[in-house]
Amino acid sequence: MPQDHPTDNPILNAAKRELEERAQTAVPLRTANDAYDRPARIVSINTSAHKGTRKSPVADGHDTVIEQFGLASDAHAGHWHRQVSFLAAESIQTAQARGLDVRQGDFGENFTTQGINLLSLPLGTQLKLGSEVLVEISQIGKACHTRCAIYYLAGDCIFPHEGVFGVVLKGGEVYAGDDIQVIKLGDGTCSFTPAEALEEIERARQKGTL
Repeated sequence: MPQDHPTDNPILNAAKRELEERAQTAVPLRTANDAYDRPARIVSINTSAHKGTRKSPVADGHDTVIEQFGLASDAHAGHWHRQVSFLAAESIQTAQARGLDVRQGDFGENFTTQGINLLSLPLGTQLKLGSEVLVEISQIGKACHTRCAIYYLAGDCIFPHEGVFGVVLKGGEVYAGDDIQVIKLGDGTCSFTPAEALEEIERARQKGTL
């Protein structure tokens, strides 16, 4: 009969302490503003069947986006303010430069983008994906409540800083390679985002964790 592993393992505890110390002294992961030097487009569409897992690029580079819901085949879709998520390929390259073996979808983003600095756009900005889909930016950044393996390996995780979320205003078909257009610049507010979500982000920024 297999024995349960003890929860208080001196070797594992020592390894965790070393990783935590390394994380505290590491330079934060941030992407340079001049990195977005290509045409704005979708590089990859990524989904997962379950929450809390990495996403994988859809096999044929195509998926359906449902209005006020999200990607049809993704577990994170739903009737809330973070229906779809974005992360720039440039952000992933920043993480790769730190020595991380990460690829499109590994940070849990639905859309890996290229050539557009979504972090520079205010809340409420409307993006057209391809010829049909319209998304409004509802949140920039994400408070991380638990430290993931990426954080301990690199000293930081880029998605909480550079991940962007949106609400689907108009659904349709979307394909890898589709253009991304800014249709309307926001005023810094989004009616779909709960006040408590904005307050959580602000607290994280004040603490320096975002």
